[in-house]
Amino acid sequence: MRPRRILQFLAGAAVVMSALAATAFTGGYRLNLTPSEPLGLWRIETLQRPVAIGDLVFLCPPNTPMFIEAWRRGYLRRGLCAGGSAPLIKTVAALPGQRIEITDHVLIDGRSVPASSVSREDGEGRVLLPDPGGVVPPHHLFLHSRFASSYDSRYFGPVPVSGLLGLARPVLTFDP
Repeated sequence: MRPRRILQFLAGAAVVMSALAATAFTGGYRLNLTPSEPLGLWRIETLQRPVAIGDLVFLCPPNTPMFIEAWRRGYLRRGLCAGGSAPLIKTVAALPGQRIEITDHVLIDGRSVPASSVSREDGEGRVLLPDPGGVVPPHHLFLHSRFASSYDSRYFGPVPVSGLLGLARPVLTFDP
């Protein structure tokens, strides 16, 4: 092949790939590269009912000092949420009015949450402070991930439901 043909091919391939990426993005597809849920392709499904305990959801974190620090530490990936982060994929563990206690693990209304041990430091040895707990306020959700190293409401507390994008549905994922 001649250099001109190669450049035309590469330019065409770039256009096609960009079009596919834009179509996937507008169709609600997202690539998860975090350890909070299996790696791979996910889809945001519009929630047609009130959010419920056990729902796996996409949620944009609020642009607060807690999440700015999480961004600085590398806990969040780049994305299109406020502050430039990607949406979180987490399970709804508690709704407004429920009582959260956090010690060495999480209790919701006095019941222990499976896979909720609390780490005192992150993978790089930096101090992690658990959320103090309390009652989940109105219009907020307490989020959890079964993955031990996940950054979730154990550390950042309840988050506003206004950031809820929808249900998280795996399309093509790899769970090592």
